[in-house]
Amino acid sequence: MSLTARPAQRGPSWWDTLPLAEGPPDGPVALGGSATPDALIGAYRAGVFPWPTEDVQTARQSRQFTLAPRAVGRGRGRRSRLGTLPWWCPDPRAVIPVGTVRAVRSLRARIRSCGWTTTMDRAFDEVVGHCRRTPPEVWITDELRAGYAQLHALGWAHSLEVWAADRLVGGTFGILVGGVFVGESMFHGETDASKIALVDLDARFAAAGGRLHDVQIASDHLRTLGAVEIPRDRYLATLRAVRDDDIRLVTDQLPVDRLLPRPPAAPSSL
Repeated sequence: MSLTARPAQRGPSWWDTLPLAEGPPDGPVALGGSATPDALIGAYRAGVFPWPTEDVQTARQSRQFTLAPRAVGRGRGRRSRLGTLPWWCPDPRAVIPVGTVRAVRSLRARIRSCGWTTTMDRAFDEVVGHCRRTPPEVWITDELRAGYAQLHALGWAHSLEVWAADRLVGGTFGILVGGVFVGESMFHGETDASKIALVDLDARFAAAGGRLHDVQIASDHLRTLGAVEIPRDRYLATLRAVRDDDIRLVTDQLPVDRLLPRPPAAPSSL
């Protein structure tokens, strides 16, 4: 059995000094800097994530804090389309408690019949590339894609791949922060493949002792999969409590039909 490696641990960062509880509930809590590994790791560990938006004026009007570029790391002349990278910490926060991802009857039937398998970290860049090409995922800029690739090399970012034989048909990727997996995006090339990716990730994460899937902002689609909204301060408290947990995910290629509920064993005859 192969497992993910534990990344080099980090202490508190500049991000932990921000009064995030006072930030806007539905706009960026910060603007500035660039997507360097130090900036990204510190942000995710503090409960903040980068999310470029086309609505530049709204982002600028709603800001509560403006990051000095040196505080989050300078890029090499590369900037998001905004010119300043927006960082978010919404209130409420959309999460899925580990072990509660829903697989409705039609999805269970798909899992039973598809014959697919899954892996972790076998095709990270390919998964991110597919997510980037899936509307409306235009927020994955060149800068962020490069940043996520660096986080993957450092052991912080992970992908879950869904395979039909040797063809990649779906997947998801995100950042593992101890007992919280911050999901960033998913894609499907076949019906239900992205949903199966989430169900599979949930099973691997639960087996490793994970606590919470952070899906950031609720949508009708995510609610059907089990997402609920919790207050920002509750999310941040949970994250702080588990962000240094040693969570190792199984990366082996596994059949998706293992995700189906097993029928109860027949009673033995005496």
